[in-house]
Amino acid sequence: MRLDVLVIGDGQAGLAAGYFLCRTGLVFEIWDAGETPGGAWPRAWDSMTLFSPAAHSSLPGWPMPAPEGGGYPPRDAVVAYLAACEARYALPVRRPRRVTAVRAGTEALVVEAEGATAQARHVISATGTWAAPFIPEVPGRAEFRGVQLHSARYRRPEAFAGQSVLVVGGGNSGAQILAEVSRHAASCTWITEREPVFLPDDVDGRVLFERATARWQAEREGRPPPRQLGGLGNIVAVPPVREARARGVLVARPPFARLEADAAVWPDGTRIPADAIIWCTGFRPALSHLAPLGVVEADGLVRVDEDGRSLREARLWLLGYGDWTGMASATLAGVTRAARAVARGVTG
Repeated sequence: MRLDVLVIGDGQAGLAAGYFLCRTGLVFEIWDAGETPGGAWPRAWDSMTLFSPAAHSSLPGWPMPAPEGGGYPPRDAVVAYLAACEARYALPVRRPRRVTAVRAGTEALVVEAEGATAQARHVISATGTWAAPFIPEVPGRAEFRGVQLHSARYRRPEAFAGQSVLVVGGGNSGAQILAEVSRHAASCTWITEREPVFLPDDVDGRVLFERATARWQAEREGRPPPRQLGGLGNIVAVPPVREARARGVLVARPPFARLEADAAVWPDGTRIPADAIIWCTGFRPALSHLAPLGVVEADGLVRVDEDGRSLREARLWLLGYGDWTGMASATLAGVTRAARAVARGVTG
């Protein structure tokens, strides 16, 4: 099979790329590893919600419908919206088709998947990070006999009823998961690398994105950036977080020094028994399929230009992994700008 463009991944980044590619006349396909639409969103925990209004969490071409009763869109509404976007634009998605390798051919890149192979003049890698959860190396972690799971595998708080739980990680996922687990667990201890930063109650993801955009524009134009209000990683006071704050449970401890079979131990000798650890410690880019190209650096990233084009392999583009592939490109609100730039690049 010969294509002009092959997009790897059909999450929000792949969908945004598909929207713009539909308007180019190029022959393209989107290969996705999932059984169903929605990218990583169907695998998020049950109660997860966005922390931006629907109108500020939309992909290009079609606004996300506001949830009934207002508030921030829940996970299932986001999944339904992404599936509807795929159908609305009749995107040529092939699934399940997990890409295992991208190799350099003479006239095209060769994309290998389980049960399929294609050649493409351009490849847009949009696999995100969900498939590469990160858990730090902690002394004794292999000896801990309790349950350990990353937030990528967490689903609902009832599974931890009556247990002593450690929630590790100071971002939005850590705060939101601690908020609901603490209502069911016998005890719930929050461990963060640094003191958590909570945003004012009237600040949400929409405001953060607008401020980030203003800083980006100022930097491009050589103007002084506006006052820093907060980062996209700071904790937004969504209703469950506010409720947990009112209960007084959003109190963080610094990291423990080691794990034992049934407890965490701090440098000063403090020991807290634990039945389970939920690691809300982030993700790394899922780029193992690009290893044959030799473009992945020692830090796990791929060097790209301002439009997301690989500096080592000009036929390869990266989209939606984080600010290094476009400001806020890993968010629903921010991926449009980066996807437009990539589609413009492959057309040229």
